[in-house]
Amino acid sequence: MTTQPERQAQLRLVVVGHVDHGKSTLIGRILHDTNSLPDGKVEELKRISEKRGMPLEWSFVLDSFQAERDQAITIDTTQIWFRTATRDVVIIDAPGHREFLKNMISGAAQADAAILVVDAEEGIREQTRRHAYLLNILGLKQIAVVVNKMDLVGYDPARFQIVSDEIIRYLADIGVSPAAIIPVSARHGDMIAERGENLGWYQGPSLLGKLDDFDRAPAPIDQPLRFPIQDVYKFDERRIIVGRIETGALSVGDQLLFSPHNLLGTVKTIEAWNNPAPVLTATAGQSIGITLEQQIFVERGDIASHDENAPILTNIFRARLFWLGQQPLKLGQSLKLKLGHTETPVSVQAIEKIINTQDLSNETGHEIVRNDVAEVVFRTRGLLALDEYRQIARTGQFVLVDGFETVGGGTISMEDFADQRASLKSKSSNLHGVDHLLTPVLRTQRNGHRGGVIWFTGLSGSGKSTLAMRVEQRLFHKGFQVFVLDGDNVRSGLNSDLGFAPEERTENIRRVGEVAALFAQAGTVCITAFISPYQSDRDRARRAAPDCFYEIYIKADLAVCEGRDPKGLYRKARSGEIKDFTGVSAPYEAPETADLVVDTSSHTIDQCVEMIVGAIEQQLAATLIAEAS
Repeated sequence: MTTQPERQAQLRLVVVGHVDHGKSTLIGRILHDTNSLPDGKVEELKRISEKRGMPLEWSFVLDSFQAERDQAITIDTTQIWFRTATRDVVIIDAPGHREFLKNMISGAAQADAAILVVDAEEGIREQTRRHAYLLNILGLKQIAVVVNKMDLVGYDPARFQIVSDEIIRYLADIGVSPAAIIPVSARHGDMIAERGENLGWYQGPSLLGKLDDFDRAPAPIDQPLRFPIQDVYKFDERRIIVGRIETGALSVGDQLLFSPHNLLGTVKTIEAWNNPAPVLTATAGQSIGITLEQQIFVERGDIASHDENAPILTNIFRARLFWLGQQPLKLGQSLKLKLGHTETPVSVQAIEKIINTQDLSNETGHEIVRNDVAEVVFRTRGLLALDEYRQIARTGQFVLVDGFETVGGGTISMEDFADQRASLKSKSSNLHGVDHLLTPVLRTQRNGHRGGVIWFTGLSGSGKSTLAMRVEQRLFHKGFQVFVLDGDNVRSGLNSDLGFAPEERTENIRRVGEVAALFAQAGTVCITAFISPYQSDRDRARRAAPDCFYEIYIKADLAVCEGRDPKGLYRKARSGEIKDFTGVSAPYEAPETADLVVDTSSHTIDQCVEMIVGAIEQQLAATLIAEAS
């Protein structure tokens, strides 16, 4: 009795490559060689091919539309199932023609692995490089390269080696190691299911043999819970929260965190359609409804998770973007972002680099044209719940919409940006406010001025600390109660436990903002001199002292600051001694609406001091008059 091999999990496979390199022919041949074609299909193909005066054309298996046959190109993704010796495979044929790149992306986004088809005669072409790069952006690491049409080069091993070397060099440059490079003749079936007699010099696996080696992507149930809310229905007295569980699982009695509102609720019931028995647990892939023990505010677009594995909260993120719009994407442009069921306005804060997929060179620019790949920083108006694509793909990818047209899509990275959730949480409890016996008016009358937070921000070397000390001295001699907080006196004590990673920088500025606000409440003018590179952190500091916060942008461009380099930090950053250094290897977000901008590259120190002191006196005098009246 013959033992049947154990069946593996189904594999989702995308097939991509330059137009006319033989993708559809390859897939048609695979279906034939795995006995996956319907009865009579081969005879039908022979009749069609003879009618057109051509040899048997396997690509007609997939070219379902007459327009495709007339144009000899594939214009839509097609899914067809077949079986290898050990597993079921759903194969996604994705278009190669550049005008149908959008469909190629939608196909690749669903796949566990990929076949990249390259013509043995032509070698790598524009779309070969573009498709390989997009596969990498989409996180596909299992890529088998098929060097097709070996029959047209006489099954020449030397030609195969030349094309293989070219493929290896390009993939290595984008950080991809191909799982295999296989010579085939899709038309004649060499090295597809059977090895054939023409490629005896090749010792690697056949194509179907390699597909059996691929791993299925981890089951979504093994990932943290992500339950995007599609809608909230009201039945009788119940509010049923509905959606599809994308990853993980939830059970009755679980406490869920709803982001971005940071609200907690306990699952009371799980409502499943056409299921009369009580449902106690639901897992990834199920569309369900839930009710909660508590009446909390939940709306479409929220994401439910477990508190210990929550999504990131941020209003800024970095993206690898593929742009499909007819008009260029420009710096500062606003669009609608769709992530799951969330729709929110975003603006292009930075176009960091535009990537030439031909030679992988980078260039800077203020706009991205159709079919470009770029690294972009987006900012949203409010906090957005999301994940890094490399962690949870389903909540780490997005599309962009302009009007009613999808114009782009991409994957999310939080490199250099902090999760802002931690800064919203308070671990303190049982707190009870105590009224001070000294009112702000009494402090103002005693000091002759009101307390305030004077927030200096700017690049290292822009002159923040120098100006802060000069302004402090000038204000002191004018009778102000004034003190400077800067990196040296804060990080040597209060924040000595913090480093310079994005999350620690955020916490550093959060603490500084709270301490500065206390100084201001005590009637002191507190000057802070910190790079504070993120706008969201400065906004949070403003919220700590909303009525007396004055943001002053100490402006000097990177070249000027690096030329000054008073502490030698830029030199160390350029040599790699300092990681995540603002302006070199970490971003700086210049204020868009600072209360005062002081350009130290075009003014002397004394001029800058006069501007700042004058502005502070004007603000505090106006406040004092208002309070006295």
